Amino acid sequence: MKLHAQPKPLTGPLRGGAEGAIVSVEPLHGGELQAPSAFFERAGGRIESLRMLGLGAPRSAWWWVPCPAFLIRHPSAGNLVVDTGFHPSVSARPSENLGRLTASFGHPRLEPGGDVPARLRARGVDPKSIPVVVMTHLHFDHTSAISEFPGSTFIVSEPEWVAATTDRRPFLRGYRPAHFDFAFDYRTVGYGGELISSYAGFGRTFDLFGDGSIRLAFTPGHSAGHQCVIARLRDRDFVIAGDLVYNLRQLDDAPEPPRPVDRHNWRRSKRELRLYRTQFPQAVIVPSHDQELWPTLDERYE
Repeated sequence: MKLHAQPKPLTGPLRGGAEGAIVSVEPLHGGELQAPSAFFERAGGRIESLRMLGLGAPRSAWWWVPCPAFLIRHPSAGNLVVDTGFHPSVSARPSENLGRLTASFGHPRLEPGGDVPARLRARGVDPKSIPVVVMTHLHFDHTSAISEFPGSTFIVSEPEWVAATTDRRPFLRGYRPAHFDFAFDYRTVGYGGELISSYAGFGRTFDLFGDGSIRLAFTPGHSAGHQCVIARLRDRDFVIAGDLVYNLRQLDDAPEPPRPVDRHNWRRSKRELRLYRTQFPQAVIVPSHDQELWPTLDERYE
């Protein structure tokens, strides 16, 4: 697979950090899609794969789950975004951006003007002025609107970039290379070497600005190079968990997801997040697709 994009390794923290900096986080609804519960929580049995596709579950029983992004405001580094939500075109022609199969199966929906770039503009933030976009991973529901941030530096883990750009069957792994096949500024985090350290329950983290305000935690398993984002608020952390778990119940006793790319690493990453939660019970932890949690979130966390 030949892409126009040529990433560069991130060899140190980004500029703009400030000692003792704290940030604010604003969850942004970026659209939603529909899938059977067995797509998110393992059903078990010999026909588990078919149940993932909806066998035995009427459409009316399928879950509608959010596909969010997050605006983080840093006092000296400026605004940054985590993930991108759905492309604006999904509101009218979902198959154009997501492909026919995805549009047919997931029924993605996005209200006109409800895309992340529009929500940013409503907050007085020009998407083209966003200096940094952090990608938890490169699955289609997170990368759909990458094209709307042409001036940004995109931060992605090195293993994730390799997986997303070399897999011979990207669709089956959740990737849509057309979403990130642009000559943009991509920087990869290798999660090895002296710049990587532990933080609370997480074994490998990268301090994005060198000031402790935003840490990236390597949490592979759902995908080859999945990473969480830990933002330091005034009195607690805000953890953007991505798809490490689909919902908070999976941190406890809810069934596991049916098909992580590496179940062993997924379980290890889940244990790290659980340990972190034990150490910091006041932290806000937000998975990307928790349809029960999303309506309860505040507009802004400081």
